[in-house]
Amino acid sequence: MTNDERIAKHENRLVQEKSPYLLQHAQNPVEWFPWGKEAFEKARREDKPIFLSIGYSTCHWCHVMAHESFEDAATAEIMNREFVNIKVDREERPDVDRVYMTFVQATTGGGGWPMSVWLTPHLEPFVGGTYFPPEDRFGQPAFNRVLQRIAEAWKNDREKISKQGANIVDALREAAKDQTSAGRIDAAILESAYQQFARTFDAHEGGFGGAPKFPRPVTLNFLTRFHARNPDSDPGQHALEMVLLTLRKMTSGGMHDHIGGGILSTCTGMCRISRKCFTTRHSWRALISTLFKSRAIRNSQQPRVTFLITCGAT
Repeated sequence: MTNDERIAKHENRLVQEKSPYLLQHAQNPVEWFPWGKEAFEKARREDKPIFLSIGYSTCHWCHVMAHESFEDAATAEIMNREFVNIKVDREERPDVDRVYMTFVQATTGGGGWPMSVWLTPHLEPFVGGTYFPPEDRFGQPAFNRVLQRIAEAWKNDREKISKQGANIVDALREAAKDQTSAGRIDAAILESAYQQFARTFDAHEGGFGGAPKFPRPVTLNFLTRFHARNPDSDPGQHALEMVLLTLRKMTSGGMHDHIGGGILSTCTGMCRISRKCFTTRHSWRALISTLFKSRAIRNSQQPRVTFLITCGAT
């Protein structure tokens, strides 16, 4: 099928892919490319930056951003005019996801999906983020405004941006080397990690940071272990309190399957509203199950949490 025929049928190149996630975007007005040579050559030939969007088929916020932005004709017009747009399924290309997630986490302090990254034509990242709303909200700028600002910056200062992208890649490579040769984790590092989590803890609804929030079993597991090191200290007690409040909120809201049992990875709406939730992979279930069955949680004598332990956390 030619490009004109695809446009006439409101289909893009993703219609030829096998990934369920990519096929979900095959009828977007955005002229998506899969990750590959065709997209890279187009970006270099036209000297355009690349917009890279990474997600997976059961990701709630991926669906939200697709509906709000990628299905919107006005947004698609900006994207098609100013960028070469690439869509990647993280479950199909975990290698690509890992590279650019490292960049997003290093430059923003967070990460998640959908992941949104702008690259030079030589695949060097220079701006990154996750979900962007259609208008200013959640403390984030509107996606259209971000697109327009990046397009303008590329036109006016592409040499500086290209150099910046190359420098970032070099810095990430050096950081990876440093991590490989890192020494023993000591008490100071553990204390520093605890302080970071304490600063971002939501003392009202549980969890860490602002909306949209996602449960992080690894973080909660760390805090239970931090508590176990010195359970009578103030930081140790606070670490356990952060875990317990988060688990109470999870078990009382839409993330808890109140009929079938278990905890899901995401749900729509506020955490206290029970709505449709999306299932997750076995690795996540194993992590959350281990957390609920940990000694610190069992000994906490929290009725709602204890109930979930007896029913099974997966």
